[in-house]
Amino acid sequence: MAPVRIERDGRVAHLVLDRPERRNALDEELIEGLDAAVAELESTSGIGCVVVRGEGPGFSSGIDATTLAKLATAEGLRRIRTAFVAAYDRLERLPLPTVASVHGWAIGAGFELALACDLRVVTADATLGLPETRMGVVPDVGGTGRLVALLGAGRAKELILTSAMIDGTRAGRLGIATRVTPAARLEAATSALTDELLACSTTANGLAKRIIDRAARPTWTETLDDELEAQLRCINTPEFATAHRRFLDAPGANTPQARR
Repeated sequence: MAPVRIERDGRVAHLVLDRPERRNALDEELIEGLDAAVAELESTSGIGCVVVRGEGPGFSSGIDATTLAKLATAEGLRRIRTAFVAAYDRLERLPLPTVASVHGWAIGAGFELALACDLRVVTADATLGLPETRMGVVPDVGGTGRLVALLGAGRAKELILTSAMIDGTRAGRLGIATRVTPAARLEAATSALTDELLACSTTANGLAKRIIDRAARPTWTETLDDELEAQLRCINTPEFATAHRRFLDAPGANTPQARR
């Protein structure tokens, strides 16, 4: 089975992360699948918006432990991060509104994937967060820049520097979640938002999101370069070595609880 599949519902395309047995943890194969799926949507006609969601009990528990194990060297970090950044940026550049439909959890790189979408519908009981600094690294696939653009520097610092885990209700209060809904109504709430998007001009929406993104992050390339430079420094610190080994040795390394 492909780790990412495309489902069509009229003019709505769903990108479904399909590794429920690994809590939709993000590995190289899934990221390649995501990039390929977005590329397919780029050349598909008749689509008015895109929903990104996770199969099974959650959106994504973050980077897969097997992939994380390869990030302890500069060569591995550069190679894998390049693939993640390319896929996330490709998704963000789609000239269509994108909606992350989040339930269960969106943690680390999983949260950064949700941030790469234009809008987010989140269940009230979902868990979201960037736990990287607790592991001796930084969010490095665009999470810092996207969170600052969304919340401002003060709130972004609070969440990143404390590695805070928040629920969907607080995500709504902060402005991370566009809509907050009970878990049982996630599909209906997502559909209601896509209906609103489909009522607007697809061309105008595509142009508007491009202008907004450029205005919100005028130095995007430099931000991504800064993330990489910071991460290369972090992986050579004792703090990272200790946290990295502790995480990989822990039972259930791909559970959301292990990333708290």
